[in-house]
Amino acid sequence: MRGLSRPVLRAGWCGRLWAPPRRALAASPPSPPAATPGALSPFDRRLKRKQKNWAALQAEPAKCDYLREEVGGRIADRVFDITRTFPLALDVGSGRGYIAQHLTKETVEKLVQVDVAENALKNAVETEIPTVKVVADEEFLPFKENTFDLVVSSLSLHWVNDLPKAFKEIHHVLKPDGVFIGAMFGGDTLYELRCSLQLAELEREGGFAPHVSPFTAVADLGHLLSRAGFNTLTVDTDEIQVNYPGLFEVMEDLQGMGESNCSWNRKPLLHRETMLAAAAIYREMYGNSDGSVPATFQIYYMIGWKYHESQAKPAQRGSATVSFGDLAKIEGLISRGKK
Repeated sequence: MRGLSRPVLRAGWCGRLWAPPRRALAASPPSPPAATPGALSPFDRRLKRKQKNWAALQAEPAKCDYLREEVGGRIADRVFDITRTFPLALDVGSGRGYIAQHLTKETVEKLVQVDVAENALKNAVETEIPTVKVVADEEFLPFKENTFDLVVSSLSLHWVNDLPKAFKEIHHVLKPDGVFIGAMFGGDTLYELRCSLQLAELEREGGFAPHVSPFTAVADLGHLLSRAGFNTLTVDTDEIQVNYPGLFEVMEDLQGMGESNCSWNRKPLLHRETMLAAAAIYREMYGNSDGSVPATFQIYYMIGWKYHESQAKPAQRGSATVSFGDLAKIEGLISRGKK
């Protein structure tokens, strides 16, 4: 676990990226498709767009970007681990460019940034990489098949209603032998806040409603990526713990990140007494010795490749020439050879 303290459109080269026959593109920034509340559509995507647009228009939007910048840097580190240059890359749910600011033009020559919130794209941080900004929904990527050499995504896909479809869209736009590197929040994210609010509501109101949105389980990620067509998968988890003065500062920064709850079944408001009780429970159950309270963010990192015949293939079953039982004899053979 790692800790943190609170703390120009260039379109000349992208003319053939679009795929009008596959998606009808609107002249103005499109709204996310309307979804009916239910098990298959847990999130209000239009509300999420409003939340992200509001956060991007604040006087100091970078004040709450510390977590996104940290995870964006870790995604960039994974890109650097692959010893090749990517001529064309796509950042899905790019926000203000949290991954792009850590990349170099020697690694990524050109970058397309996609986000559902136009204000986030307008206020994107500067990068040395030539970029194109596109307003689009993560579940409906308006690009041709086999377009990008690299697709990255950081802390965005946990808000899509159809995650399997989003993975299939990413696989569709990747070139053969292209790679997808992503990060999303895991199931233990903000467990301190979730437990404190539930206990306070049970005490003061006799029941509780969900105030932290549901997250994907790590056991499901590999299966979903495999179903989408990815191979040579890598999925790992990490935790980042941020210390805050109290519960209200946690919720304030979540709002500033554009990470407020947008579930259809969310409770519209919390009573003042319930909030005060939750703050007291939070401090009592999880408080640090210095008076601050921790908030844990669990991060799932994933890497998947699109198939190409040049990729390494597993050997055929039964083709081994050495038994695992012989491995124990290797050390003895080596020592004999030295004598």
